Amino acid sequence: MTDASEPRQANRRLWSRPFTLARRVFGHAVFSSLTRRILFFNIAATVVLVAGILYLNQFREGLIDARVESLLTQGEIISAAVSASASVDTNSITIDPEKLLELQAGQSITPVPNDEDLDFPIDPERVAPVLRRLISPTRTRARLFDADANLLLDSRHLYSRGQVLRFDLPPIENEAQTWNEWLASLFNRMLQPGNLPSYKEAPGGDGSIYPEVMNALTGVRGAVVRVTDRGELIVSVAVPVQRSRAVLGVLLLSTQAGDIDNIVHAERLAIMRVFGVATLVNILLSLLLSSTIANPLRRLSAAAIRVRRGAKQREEIPDFSARQDEIGNLSIALRDMTNALYDRIAAIESFAADVSHELKNPLTSLRSAVETLPLAKSEDSKQRLTNIIFHDVRRLDRLISDISDASRLDAELARSDSAPVDMEALVGNLVDISLQIRTGRKPVEIDLAVDRKTDLKSEFVVLGHDLRLGQIVTNLIENARSFVPEKSGRIKIHLFTNAKGRCILHVDDNGPGIQAEDIDRIFERFYTDRPEGESFGQNSGLGLSISRQIAEAHGGTLRAENLTDDKTGNVKGARFILSLPLGQQP
Repeated sequence: MTDASEPRQANRRLWSRPFTLARRVFGHAVFSSLTRRILFFNIAATVVLVAGILYLNQFREGLIDARVESLLTQGEIISAAVSASASVDTNSITIDPEKLLELQAGQSITPVPNDEDLDFPIDPERVAPVLRRLISPTRTRARLFDADANLLLDSRHLYSRGQVLRFDLPPIENEAQTWNEWLASLFNRMLQPGNLPSYKEAPGGDGSIYPEVMNALTGVRGAVVRVTDRGELIVSVAVPVQRSRAVLGVLLLSTQAGDIDNIVHAERLAIMRVFGVATLVNILLSLLLSSTIANPLRRLSAAAIRVRRGAKQREEIPDFSARQDEIGNLSIALRDMTNALYDRIAAIESFAADVSHELKNPLTSLRSAVETLPLAKSEDSKQRLTNIIFHDVRRLDRLISDISDASRLDAELARSDSAPVDMEALVGNLVDISLQIRTGRKPVEIDLAVDRKTDLKSEFVVLGHDLRLGQIVTNLIENARSFVPEKSGRIKIHLFTNAKGRCILHVDDNGPGIQAEDIDRIFERFYTDRPEGESFGQNSGLGLSISRQIAEAHGGTLRAENLTDDKTGNVKGARFILSLPLGQQP
């Protein structure tokens, strides 16, 4: 079995070598699905166009009409020459029988020739030289019939002295056609009209089987196109031979079988050559077009697959933005999507690390308190350890809630539709709520100032999510409340719009301000820098980070700065600045 299978495998390798070599030379440009589709549709369009040209080509009809006109003109000339060579028959005397009855005894009548009694028969011996001289330069076949449609002369049998006659002998057996001839004959039959009569030779020289000959005996010219058994066209023209308005016979001119077909075939070959050149150019242009489409798409697809498989290093999507077309737009979209994906992955990894770190602190404290509780001997120690456990549990609950809120933030903002939000009404309501709820909070004075430039209700309208924008304002107010003094705490809120079409919200406090090196760090996750006197663990360090994340999701910014005294230059508080783009109210 092994010996038998080895030749088969060798043959398969031999058959696969050309395809393998072609793939190496042309790469995947020729064998891709997109390339095959482009080639198929472009070549199919060319084939349909050429087939329509060949089928609807008027060259053959024009050639037949021109040949009919040429044969009619030639027939008129030849018929005139034939009629001029006709002679009067002087060997017969025509006598009127009625005049014979009128004669008396001993009288006689002398016949006098009359034009009406004269006959002009066609003498083949006199006509043959004329017909031979007029027909010899052409490939036209001429047949002369008398007034009874009997064949008098046939140009095939006319010859001069010293001329060698050559005739094509019929084959002994039916000659088999070559595949080229058979294909050409089939092609011609497909493109020829199907209503053409068949051509047959007149048996015994009887011209009555040709309708055009019978019509010509009445003085009417006629032409008929026929087709032979091999599908070759023959054009026949019948012209009456007249003298003194008397029809002496009919001249039938016919083209040789295949003359018109050879010309039409040459014309079709020229069209096919043009088709071949056009197809070659079409294939080259299709391959070029495919290479500008399929190759970039293949590179983009391969890069996307590498990103999906999770390479060790960051994969870069090919940049085709310089193309300024759909593929360039796709490249830009994939690059942005991939960068966003990598940024999201990095953010998730960083967030997971921060969460793990922040959760370990209360868990460690809780574990230590739980392990120490059984060892406590006094009630005060047990109560202190119990308070630590409750404090750590509340801290864990607060951390988990804030972490859950931060993890749901992106998904919630992506799934919810933006709506017009009136920042003036939103900030006003939140300030009223903050002033009314005083239980367990530091008493502060909150001032709200709104700078209106117009009386339009939509002056402070932005597009976004009201709950999340309210969360930013609430976080800023509560953050400022935690840093202001216990008895003289004051928060100033200023709402206005600038010339750049943005809504600006300032939240100022009279607290100790922010350390210069911490102005940007306060927006980091889990960063806490609480004022003195506040118990540890009351904040998770996610409020300002979430607020900035919400602001950036709305196309805005959130930053912080210190307020300084103009005279002394000392810090007199902190200011948080929220900037949001104004939107149109629907």
